[in-house]
Amino acid sequence: MDEPKRGLLVLSERENEIIHIIKRNKSCTSGDVVAALPDTLSVSLPTVKRSLAKMVSENLLTVTGQGRSTRYEISPAYELLRPIDADQYYEKEIDEREIRTFFNWELVRSVLGGLQIFSEPENLQLNRLQEIYLSNIATLSRSSYRKELERLAIDLSWKSSQIEGNTYSLLETERLLKEKETASGKTKDEAIMLLNHKEAIDFIVDHRDYLNPLSVSGIEDIHRILVKDLDVDKNLRTRRVGISGTNYQPLDNEFQIREAAALLCDLVNEKADVFEKAFLALILISYIQPFMDGNKRTARIVSNALLMGNGYCPISFRTVDSGDYKKAMLLFYEQNNISNFKEIFIDQFEFAVSSYF
Repeated sequence: MDEPKRGLLVLSERENEIIHIIKRNKSCTSGDVVAALPDTLSVSLPTVKRSLAKMVSENLLTVTGQGRSTRYEISPAYELLRPIDADQYYEKEIDEREIRTFFNWELVRSVLGGLQIFSEPENLQLNRLQEIYLSNIATLSRSSYRKELERLAIDLSWKSSQIEGNTYSLLETERLLKEKETASGKTKDEAIMLLNHKEAIDFIVDHRDYLNPLSVSGIEDIHRILVKDLDVDKNLRTRRVGISGTNYQPLDNEFQIREAAALLCDLVNEKADVFEKAFLALILISYIQPFMDGNKRTARIVSNALLMGNGYCPISFRTVDSGDYKKAMLLFYEQNNISNFKEIFIDQFEFAVSSYF
């Protein structure tokens, strides 16, 4: 698809100033905003109202009152959803960044449950893509569909492993998964990681209802497949784990880890929107870090299981830059902000629909 991306959250200079005005005053009418705008950004009342309506649709603002009494306030979800320039954010070194050092329980207990993750424009874009996917696969034979799914599985196995430092190329991965031919100069563990990915994907393809509803035991089962024959603990961790590149410290108490994982499952199961289910599993399994290793790999497979189990297009993540993926994930760890990761999710869903089926 060559058409420009639609639905991704971007604020203009004027919209950013409107946000600052409302934050300063706690609550504003549209007239208050017009009066407070600097001369360089001054526009008519109807134009301001359109900007305010746009930001309400994107969950950045909330509305109280009606007619002339209508007032606008910053949404409780603003910090989660506001656009952040990742490159600018990471210009500061780790110890210079002001971050949320510890696990935010309120995210899984209340905030994300009451939040519409994707804005109205983003929902329209994702659902339009899903309709294209359904239309495309309706014309495919069973064998053609399986062939495309196999191609996606190879790409997902490669990219998911590459994000974790695996050095196999895509071509070498294809040879390994199709012909069991290992690449020279690569470690045994790298081959095992890739083979485990393919086994996990095959499992969710063959057992599409396995994670419906999502359960802690189901997440553990996927993790066991992914770390089979690797020197990695197979159960929920019982000790502290560190994450390179950040001062965020995941939970280190095994009972709290299990509680957080259970809350994650409840949250996902309560959501009606499949895209929200898949997105929340993707970010929160990584955020909780329930295992000593293999958390992000598990998150990507579980997310895809939720998509496929509900008849949605799976995602290979093939074209995402590994560094951008890690930056977006760390941004969620440190600021609990999902704007960059949402962009990755939407971009990769679009790529999957347009490239495989």
